[in-house]
Amino acid sequence: MQFFIDTAQIDEIREAVALGVLDGVTTNPSLIAKTGRPFREVLEEILEIVDGPVSAEVTATDYEGMTREARELAAIHENIVVKIPVIHDGIKAVRWCRDEGIRTNVTLCFNPMQALIAAKAGATYISPFVGRLDDISSDGMELIAEIRQIYDNYGFDTEILVASIRHPMHCVQAALMGADVATIPFKVITSLLRHPLTDNGLQRFLEDWKKVPR
Repeated sequence: MQFFIDTAQIDEIREAVALGVLDGVTTNPSLIAKTGRPFREVLEEILEIVDGPVSAEVTATDYEGMTREARELAAIHENIVVKIPVIHDGIKAVRWCRDEGIRTNVTLCFNPMQALIAAKAGATYISPFVGRLDDISSDGMELIAEIRQIYDNYGFDTEILVASIRHPMHCVQAALMGADVATIPFKVITSLLRHPLTDNGLQRFLEDWKKVPR
């Protein structure tokens, strides 16, 4: 399973890259807004740091606007993946992008039929938002299992990109279900290696090492 980081904070991206396991980045208008910096400036800096897919989202909601923004974004760098919402005009824009050779990440997916339609339109990635489903007392990871089965049933190439991850168990479940990508907030990435037994074991080793004669 590939690891993307879900952020537009440059320091977080640099630290994730330093781990040596980062495969890409996802951003959205909310994440960009938190930086307080111009969109294009942030995006270009991310592209300099990360050698992998970088998702940048359109802000238009009509077909003409989305296709225009998709063309502009794709022209910035070959690693750009255009994020498009799974709405009526969005699906039309995804088909247009496929025909133009522009990779897409279809976002705000909350049910399996949205995922199926996105795949049929030629989406590169589908982004089911598991945490937001959990927030309304639904089972977000069950959606991942349903999409995985549907895509496997019909041989779709669209990759399942698990989004809105809240905690490490979302990552574990995504990997067990065969998701292609997990896009993970920085605070969750830093928690993936933590375990109290690891910490306790290391502490005991270090304490015992102090007793070894020099």
